[in-house]
Amino acid sequence: MSLAPFHLAIPVHDLGAARHFYAEVFGCAEGRSSEHWVDFDFFGHQLVIHQAPKMPHQEAAHSNPVDGHDVPVPHFGVVLDWDDWQRLAARLQAQNTEFVIEPHVRFQGQVGEQATLFLLDPCGNALEFKAFRDMSQLFAR
Repeated sequence: MSLAPFHLAIPVHDLGAARHFYAEVFGCAEGRSSEHWVDFDFFGHQLVIHQAPKMPHQEAAHSNPVDGHDVPVPHFGVVLDWDDWQRLAARLQAQNTEFVIEPHVRFQGQVGEQATLFLLDPCGNALEFKAFRDMSQLFAR
């Protein structure tokens, strides 16, 4: 199955800080933009940051427990292959990124074992990046 790129538009209350974050922290190429929004190539997907007032989830994130950690809700991100995830985690650590959940492997030895990390953008949007050693376990139960 070939995957189609997703389109996701998110609110940011500081367009300049968010623009810098997605371009510099992740190295995302910028596409079209206006004074109120910016398109990014987010790991092959279209992410659009839109200037908007601060949303309640950006003030104080809700969380749910997952494998001993409090996972922020809502969140979004990308499932990378294992080596790409390792490189991203190392890049983020080298930039002294403040993580919500540090890079680690969860569900060790179980179905769905995965590497994961969580961080916030400058506007409080939560992101998760994960990888599976065995991608066939992405939807395994």
